[in-house]
Amino acid sequence: MKLSDFSVLSFDCYGTLIDWESGIWSALEPLRARVGAAAGMGLARVSVELTREDALAAFARLESRQQEKTPDMAYPEVLAAVHGQLAAEWDVAADAAEDAAFGASIGDWPAFPDTAQALEYLKQHFRLVVLSNVDRAGFAATQPWLGVAFDAVYTAQDIGSYKPDVRNFRYLLERLRERGVAPEQVLHVAQSLFHDHVPANALNLASAWIDRRGGGGATAPVVGDVRWDFRFGSLGELAEAHMAEGDAGTA
Repeated sequence: MKLSDFSVLSFDCYGTLIDWESGIWSALEPLRARVGAAAGMGLARVSVELTREDALAAFARLESRQQEKTPDMAYPEVLAAVHGQLAAEWDVAADAAEDAAFGASIGDWPAFPDTAQALEYLKQHFRLVVLSNVDRAGFAATQPWLGVAFDAVYTAQDIGSYKPDVRNFRYLLERLRERGVAPEQVLHVAQSLFHDHVPANALNLASAWIDRRGGGGATAPVVGDVRWDFRFGSLGELAEAHMAEGDAGTA
């Protein structure tokens, strides 16, 4: 199997193209400051400085639970709800304005340094599609970070469920089939094993793991086996691998 065997790349966005962990960590700063102050006075359950990994793990657990509970809730509202749950879990007062600001922070989450250049290259060789757990407005706010126009964007708002629900991937494949694209022409490119590779496996959809950080972080852990067809440390590495295929073919 080669990357050039495919004509369409479908992407997870947040965690794969966008550095959502840095974005989440930064957007949590007001809450983190309040938790730190409360912990210093012995008033919060966090008895030591809240680490980035601990905060992201708590976010992952609460986000996946909220999405499963309310699959039709818009993603900014999911974020706001999770923010409020984090405050409660860390024993600080609820703050509706902070909740809403966290929910509205999606457009501030930066792209990874390699994203725009890699997408620019890949756009010359593939149709590019996004399958994301955000809403349409959230992705529109992110679009300037990415630097390319995608051939299609499918969001949880369009589908009515959140990944890892296999319905999201069925929706992707059905919409692409309407465009004349067979499933075997599609390679799904994603960082999250939990959100993306497990449901892709369920539909025998080929996938490339962009393993930017291994497990953990803002992504819930995977229970059971998961497989992928390609593995790269960044999107830039995927683009370089495709370029090398072309160089080998002309050598």
